[in-house]
Amino acid sequence: MLIVGLTGGIGSGKSTAAHCFGELGVPVVDADIIAREVVAPGQPALEEIARTFGPTVIDEQGHLRRDRLRQMVFADPARRHQLELILHPRIRDVMAQRLARLSAPYCITSIPLLVETGQQDTVHRVLVIDAPEALQYQRIRQRDGSSDAQIGAIISSQAGRDERLAVADDIIVNDAGLDDLKQAVLRLHRRYSELAAHESYK
Repeated sequence: MLIVGLTGGIGSGKSTAAHCFGELGVPVVDADIIAREVVAPGQPALEEIARTFGPTVIDEQGHLRRDRLRQMVFADPARRHQLELILHPRIRDVMAQRLARLSAPYCITSIPLLVETGQQDTVHRVLVIDAPEALQYQRIRQRDGSSDAQIGAIISSQAGRDERLAVADDIIVNDAGLDDLKQAVLRLHRRYSELAAHESYK
């Protein structure tokens, strides 16, 4: 099975692009969704996070307080690394299990930190969803009301655009509307289906 690793910076439109592939019937294994699953109440990762970062990151209902944890880790690279050590191995294990159960010509693995965590070697092709930085800021402000300082901290913690584009096999510049994005995804869907049919993965 052809495995396409989909990635991009925050606010680039990764999730929307992944959804577009899903609408075409392509299996999508999403690291962000799995990341939420592994920190659900009762999960070992949540207990380890509480031990590492303190009980204030858990609310009264036993759920993770993402806003509080985010403030802690983006202010301190060492703390962010601690969190990654807890989450990344678990996320990778679940992704591998789900990939092993799939039966399709090709699939999408949506991995926001694909480049940062060196996972490009785990996929056959890398698809980067790219957007100008000013547009990233605009989308994130509209989406969750983050301040420019918060957005800047997140962007600076991620791989730079040039670094992502350097490892890309395919690029979608997502700087127009949804219809344009859907058309770009459809073109790649046809391309990936053809590659998968001929078992030509690069």
